[in-house]
Amino acid sequence: MRMTKEDVAKSYLNFLENDQVEEIMALFAEDGIVVSPLYGTMPAKSFYKTLAADTANSVLNFDGVFYEDNTNRISLLFDYDWELKTGEKVSFKVVDIIELNDDHKINKLIIIYDTVHSRPAIQQKG
Repeated sequence: MRMTKEDVAKSYLNFLENDQVEEIMALFAEDGIVVSPLYGTMPAKSFYKTLAADTANSVLNFDGVFYEDNTNRISLLFDYDWELKTGEKVSFKVVDIIELNDDHKINKLIIIYDTVHSRPAIQQKG
């Protein structure tokens, strides 16, 4: 059974919070990409492996989901409390724009947030 846009969005947030990289990858198309303000544009598999390597813990507080009629896009709004493996903790508001293919697999995920605190924290890992 094909997942709905809502199923993809809810599953994505749950898997992200619980550091379930393989499950996240199952939501993506084979050539899916992530556009991140901190890590740049990367194949999804590389992005989530890098994120997992940098992350000790993360807590997501869901704030809303937004749908566009007659498109395969869905946007998520949430607060992200991120603890890096260095022990540094940063919190920020995130908008994720998910673009799905016709099979409801993620083709592209665009992450939008202010990196004023996260960029210095990630640069400390050195």
